[in-house]
Amino acid sequence: MKKTGFLFDRRYMLHETGGFHPEIPERLDAIYKGINEADLLPKLTLIDGSRADLKWIETVHDKDYINSFQDACMAGKRIFCHPDNQMCRETFETALLAVGGILDAVDLVMKGEIDNAFCAVRPPGHHAERAEAMGFCYFNNVAIAAKYLQLKWKIRNVGILDFDVHHGNGTQHIFEQDDSVFYYSIHEHPSFAYPGTGREFEYGSGAGYGFTKNSPVLPGQGDLEYKGLIKKDLLVDFEKFRPEVILVSVGFDGHVDDEMSGIKLSTQWYSWIMEKIMEMSDTYSNGRLITILEGGYSLKRLPELAKNHVSILLGV
Repeated sequence: MKKTGFLFDRRYMLHETGGFHPEIPERLDAIYKGINEADLLPKLTLIDGSRADLKWIETVHDKDYINSFQDACMAGKRIFCHPDNQMCRETFETALLAVGGILDAVDLVMKGEIDNAFCAVRPPGHHAERAEAMGFCYFNNVAIAAKYLQLKWKIRNVGILDFDVHHGNGTQHIFEQDDSVFYYSIHEHPSFAYPGTGREFEYGSGAGYGFTKNSPVLPGQGDLEYKGLIKKDLLVDFEKFRPEVILVSVGFDGHVDDEMSGIKLSTQWYSWIMEKIMEMSDTYSNGRLITILEGGYSLKRLPELAKNHVSILLGV
């Protein structure tokens, strides 16, 4: 059995988005419930949130943007940058706790104290660009983790796989000129889904040309289409790139029972993709794998999906 870390902290629920917003604290309750009721908690290494040093945030985000975000929270503003980004006074500190917990999980993996980790954090991150909050996201958690791996742990090749149903425009934006980070995303076609980016002809630019790969999927499609594209695109590209560590932006919002998309993935597909990711991490990165929560809004399905996700990380 693998040694798996589970980052979870009830302080992540202090980030309040107000009524009628899909990204709510109860998402984490549902995830915890699924893992706890499956009696998986005793098998996991539990990780608490911790406040990230701002120097690591600054590897990805502009200082003026960070200061503006902090000032907006301190002033009690309810929206930052876009109407989707609803927040409260505690949102800035909660975002710092999310990043810090993820970096602690990275440290544990790199020290060999755990093999892999699932980071159940809020707010999510993959839509956040260098100087703009978008799509419920403020700090780009997975991008900061990638820079941390490179700067602190001297990892050269970092592979990022994003299977949230919405394209991670922020992550692509941050690394599109970087040949040391391969960003792969499979998502609902941008003509039909937020944020309208992630087309198949977006390959990166400059030194990073060829190190971005998008697999957009038309609405109404499901397991077969997703599996075909994963085999044709991701498996081939990661074999060439050979990431030393794999980071995953985990979105459960492509599930057929999730109302945030027109994609119709089954519960079994989410297990299938994690089994493929585990195989890749064992082949290329010595099992070093950190998965980070992004979307997933069906409180009915999150317990089962989270339980399966963690079970596969554990290898049980």
